[in-house]
Amino acid sequence: MVSALGMTAVLGGCGVTGASSEVTLKLVAADYGDSKANSSQRYWDDLVEEYEAEHPGVKIDVTVYSWNDIDRKVREMVDAGDPPDMAQIGAYSDYAAKDLLYRADDVLSIPVQAGFVSQLAAAGEVHGVQYGMPFASSTRVLFYNKSLFAKAGITPPTSWADLAADAEALKAEGVKYPYALPLGPEEAQAETMQWMLSGGGGYTDTVGTYGIDSPENVETFTWLKNELVDKDLTGPVAPAELNRADAFAAFANGDVGMLNGHPSLMKIAAKKGVKFGMVPTPGKGGESKSTLGVADWMTAFKKNGHREEVGDFLDFVYSDKNVLAFSREYDLLPVTSSASEAMSTAAEDKDLRPFLKELVLSELYPVGKTSWAEVSADIKKRIGQAVAPGGNPSAVLSQIQTTATRAESGE
Repeated sequence: MVSALGMTAVLGGCGVTGASSEVTLKLVAADYGDSKANSSQRYWDDLVEEYEAEHPGVKIDVTVYSWNDIDRKVREMVDAGDPPDMAQIGAYSDYAAKDLLYRADDVLSIPVQAGFVSQLAAAGEVHGVQYGMPFASSTRVLFYNKSLFAKAGITPPTSWADLAADAEALKAEGVKYPYALPLGPEEAQAETMQWMLSGGGGYTDTVGTYGIDSPENVETFTWLKNELVDKDLTGPVAPAELNRADAFAAFANGDVGMLNGHPSLMKIAAKKGVKFGMVPTPGKGGESKSTLGVADWMTAFKKNGHREEVGDFLDFVYSDKNVLAFSREYDLLPVTSSASEAMSTAAEDKDLRPFLKELVLSELYPVGKTSWAEVSADIKKRIGQAVAPGGNPSAVLSQIQTTATRAESGE
């Protein structure tokens, strides 16, 4: 989900009496759409048109890239010494560590900065200072195929034991993927964290130190291997090779009994006519006490200056009207408390309420750590081996922990 703003001052002639300056801010952003018709470029074009009409001295130049390209494009701009003024990207901490970014309180008004959902604001901090401004968020719930569940005579699970029993019943009915477990390289870090949280663990401990090979996490992946994967309850594609997009597509085709999903799966499944339900993530002994939250980030680069103009534009971006418009267009959750409250009561947003409810219980990736990118890459590379035939969950988690410890010490 992403965009970047680069800012240059342009001098324009203003008669013979002198010159006036017009500021152009460059924004680079990610594309949340799945077609030209709903490209994020359209969202930004409409927003910019309204803003420029009210601010004749400021131009906003927006370039939208796909999620496959956005982070690389911004890094290339930064490496070339020509960063955008603003970039809406997937991570911010490495730029903050190099002192390239404005602090959030350098650019945002006090009410706007104070209005972010608390979990999201905290995740935008490096050493207690907020640099990442949350731009979009989502959570995960368990999706299940109502038709397949009815055929198998089962009810949605609330615990791991329920989930395993339901998966057995679905397998007996010939369901291709009783539980889809996407631990492939596309987004393995998400499924991994969701399961760790449901077992009372996570990537870090209560003081923010990596604890990937904690007893809780080892127990979780041992259970996954023994009770789901080894019993052939996760489908014909090995979890290490199953990507999230393919799992979503299989669910939309009616081949999946259950899987963890975010809001966009609702539209994908509904388009194919799949009758689905959603319940909170099952945990080790009952409903999980916390769930995965994900956020994307707006950043403001210092190099070009124009701090006040950047701040004024971002205050406009984060108005309730604009936050709600973006969230509704792309089935995402608002990043401000006031917009979240509005969504929680609006009839048009009832489908998003299960995800909104989970946001207050959510935990986010440790994105404030500059080591996270390296750790996340190692999770994508290795975690599927933990549940593979002959795999050793404890050994694999220890390998990832070693990567995390080494990456952290290099901060």
